[in-house]
Amino acid sequence: MGVRFGARLQSKRMERGLSQAELGRNLCSAVYISMLESGLREPTPGVLAELADRLKVAPSDLDPLQEARAHDAEFVLAELSARDAWDGRDYARSASHAEAAAQLALASGHHSDWWNMTYMQAECALKLGDLAECQRLADQLLGHPIVAESPSLAGRAQQLLAASCHGLGQLDAAVERAREAVALAERHAHSSTTHVSALNVLVAALADRGHLDEAWEHCRHLASFVEGTSPQLAGQVEWAIGNVAFMRSDCEEGVDRHERAAALLSPAQDLGLWAQFNKATAAARLAAGRVEPATLAALERAEMSLEIVGGSPRDHLDVALIRAQWLYLSGDPAAAAERLEDLAPEALDLGSYPAGEVALLYGRTLGTLRRTSDALEQLDAARQHFADAGAWNRVNECISAAVETRTSFRTSSG
Repeated sequence: MGVRFGARLQSKRMERGLSQAELGRNLCSAVYISMLESGLREPTPGVLAELADRLKVAPSDLDPLQEARAHDAEFVLAELSARDAWDGRDYARSASHAEAAAQLALASGHHSDWWNMTYMQAECALKLGDLAECQRLADQLLGHPIVAESPSLAGRAQQLLAASCHGLGQLDAAVERAREAVALAERHAHSSTTHVSALNVLVAALADRGHLDEAWEHCRHLASFVEGTSPQLAGQVEWAIGNVAFMRSDCEEGVDRHERAAALLSPAQDLGLWAQFNKATAAARLAAGRVEPATLAALERAEMSLEIVGGSPRDHLDVALIRAQWLYLSGDPAAAAERLEDLAPEALDLGSYPAGEVALLYGRTLGTLRRTSDALEQLDAARQHFADAGAWNRVNECISAAVETRTSFRTSSG
C-alpha cells in the first residue's frame, strides 16, 4: 500500500479531527499510525478494518488500488507531489500541485478530494503569508455543499478564515469566525486537537482585540486540555496562555507558561512551530520590559530557525521588529530607528496591524532621539493603523505614547 495509503489515511484522520494518538487509542501507538501515514509500515487486514471503522469509511476507501481506479492517474500524481512538497516545506510548490489536484478532483466529481486539496492550498497560502489568498480559499471551502454535511470540515475552514482575518488586521471578523469554529468544535469535534486549535485562534484574536478578560476565561478552558494530551499540543496550550498572561501584565505567569511551553515543544518534530514560539516569547518578554539573556536567546533561536525553514514575509517582519525593539530597549535607539525606517514600507504591504506595530515602535524610538515632530507623526500613523484594525487597546497605547512624547519635549525645552 505504501505512501498512497498513508496519504489517504492522514487525509481521512484530519477530516475527522483526530490526532494520531486518538486514532490509534487501544489499538496501536501514535508512532505506528505515523509510520503508516509515512508509508513505512502496512496495516494488517484487521488493523485496516478497525481504522476504517473509526474513520467512518469503508476499508476500500483507504485502499490505494481502489483509489487509483477511482481517480485519474494525474490526480494521484498531483496529490502525492503536493504532500511531498509540503513535507519538504516548499509551500509554493505544494500549493501549485494541490491546486492542480483540486481541479482534477472537481472535474471527476470527487468533492471530498477537491475539498482536501483546496484546504491544503489555503494552508500553504497561510504559511507563505498570502493571507488574502488564504481568505479567498477558506470562503470557497465554507461555501461548498460538503461542509453542510460535515461540521468538522466547517470548523477547520472557519479556523483558517479566522487566522487569515487576524493576520490581515480584521480583528472583529477574526473573533467572529473563531467563535464559530469553537462552537463547532464544542458540538462536533471528535478530538481535543480540533478543540484546542479553535480555542487558540479565538484567544489570540480576542487578546489582540483588547478583550483580555474574555481571552483569559478561554485560557482557563484551554488549561484543562494540558493533562493527557501530546507534549506538542500541551506546549501550544501553555504558549497561548502565556501570551495572554503577558498582555494582562502578569509577567511571572507569562514567563512560567512560556518556560513550560519551551520544555514541551520539540524543534525536531516541528522546527517551523519552534521558530514561531521563540518569536512569540521574545516579543512578549520585550513588551513586558524583560531585557535579559533569556529574551535574547529566544530571539536568536527564532532567527536561526527561520533561516532554516524559510517563513512568510510576516514572519521575517516580526523577527526584524523584535530585533529593533531589542536594540531600542537595550540602549541603541539610533540603530533601532535605522532598522525601523527600512521596515515601515514592508509593514504597510502586510496589513494595518503590523503597520501599526512598526509605526508605534518607530515613534517611540524617534521620541527617545528627540526627533519629536517625526515621532508624533509616526505615533499618529500607528493610531490610525490600529483603529483600522479594530485594535482599540493599541489605539490607547499610541495616544499615551504621544502624550508622553509631548510632555518629554516640553520638559526638556523648559
